[in-house]
Amino acid sequence: MDHRAEPQHHPAGILSEVLIIAGLGPGDLSRTPAGVREALLDPGRRVILRTGQHPAAAQLAGSRQVTTCDDLYDAGETFDEVYEAIVSRVLEAAETNPVVYATPGSPLYGERTVAELRARCRAAGRPVELRHATSFLDEVFSVLDVDPTERGFTVLDGRDLPDPLMLRLPTVVFQVDTAPVLDNALRRLGRTLPDSTPVTVLSDLGTEQPLMRTYPIAEVPVEAAGSRTSLFIDPPETGLVGAIRAMRRLRKECPWDQRQTHDSLTPYAVEETFELLEAIGRLSPGAPGGDEVDYVAYHDVEDELGDVLLQVIFHSNLAAEAGAFDIEDVAETLRRKLVRRHPHVFDTLEVRDAEEVIANWVEIKAGEKHRESLMDGVPTALPGLDRAVKLQKRAARVGFDWPDARSVVADVEEEIEELVEVIDQGEEADPADADHELGDVLFAVANLARHLNVAPELALRKAVNRFESRFRRMEELDDLASADLDRLDALWEQAKQEERH
Repeated sequence: MDHRAEPQHHPAGILSEVLIIAGLGPGDLSRTPAGVREALLDPGRRVILRTGQHPAAAQLAGSRQVTTCDDLYDAGETFDEVYEAIVSRVLEAAETNPVVYATPGSPLYGERTVAELRARCRAAGRPVELRHATSFLDEVFSVLDVDPTERGFTVLDGRDLPDPLMLRLPTVVFQVDTAPVLDNALRRLGRTLPDSTPVTVLSDLGTEQPLMRTYPIAEVPVEAAGSRTSLFIDPPETGLVGAIRAMRRLRKECPWDQRQTHDSLTPYAVEETFELLEAIGRLSPGAPGGDEVDYVAYHDVEDELGDVLLQVIFHSNLAAEAGAFDIEDVAETLRRKLVRRHPHVFDTLEVRDAEEVIANWVEIKAGEKHRESLMDGVPTALPGLDRAVKLQKRAARVGFDWPDARSVVADVEEEIEELVEVIDQGEEADPADADHELGDVLFAVANLARHLNVAPELALRKAVNRFESRFRRMEELDDLASADLDRLDALWEQAKQEERH
């Protein structure tokens, strides 16, 4: 808002006039560098302040005509809109007046409007002069008695925290200016940090009454938010980084972990994968779609995903010991593969639907793997039903497939008839024939599952789980050892009815 009417003057050559971008420093005008004060007090320049909520800004507004951008914060729905409006205001003013644009602290730290102004002025050929001042970071490190070069540090914008939020260095979170911003920051930090993790709340640094208080992360009051509030955390080793470092320590200090090899870990990778599939099978059909989220089931999935991740971290650690690759290489290889195989997202290729995405993926992957046959590259270690579906999908790419699910049902029935013929032979039947025909039935059933868009291995697991649950219920209802077949059938039907309800 305008504190006083602005003088209207239009000197010649205004487009070549230097736009001064300056920092107010951390406190009042006594902490503002002399060169910045000179520009701010120049009567021939229009002063635009990003915000008036700063000691030096408030002091300056009492001594001369200034324009603040606080009204734009109230009008914008997003911070991107606010920053765009601020930049536009400064550039429009600079068309008719020499301008000095001033920000709290240093113009080089946490000032997105400054970066955008410099870029646009550079593109327009307009000269820009930066006049530095002490930043809030200097004050933070000073009051905390921290040397930022000793261990490194991270600076995060409280309004725009990164996702994922991977904490591993001493961290400053700035612009924690409102209660919702503070609440979101604490919630995000608290997802991996223990509730007892110390969080230092810093505000009004650089003034005569700086505030610094430390709380457990779960007890930081929302009233601590403010226009000049920052948080400091020295995080323990948690999250992905913590898991990687814990694994490295185990390899050094745990006798069991020390003796493991890639081969010895293989059974665990298989076991953990199946336990993950079992947990996923307990999610609601179509999850995460639907109105309700089963958080209990998702907790199990989270736990099993962690066990699978352990296998990735463990094998990566072994490979790093051999000098082959480490977990960062694994992640980067994956990133490059995702980019390479999705040119419709990361490049200019256009696609019509998901089927075309799959076709492009297959073509790109085939070129990478240099495969000679469509049957190449399907792991023999896959469960039989899953491997059957994989191979059937490969054959379907060249049209070798049934037209619809109903046609596959007929094929299943035909294969069952051939199996029945072997069964009818009784003791004269060759056991190898039964093995062969039953295999054909299972292969045809896997094909039917594919046409129904059902994962056969998962469907079978669910059926087995239902059988187990119903049978356990039968055992609860009666003594099965003394029950005849009719009683067993009745108990089975009762268990099914209870399950449905």
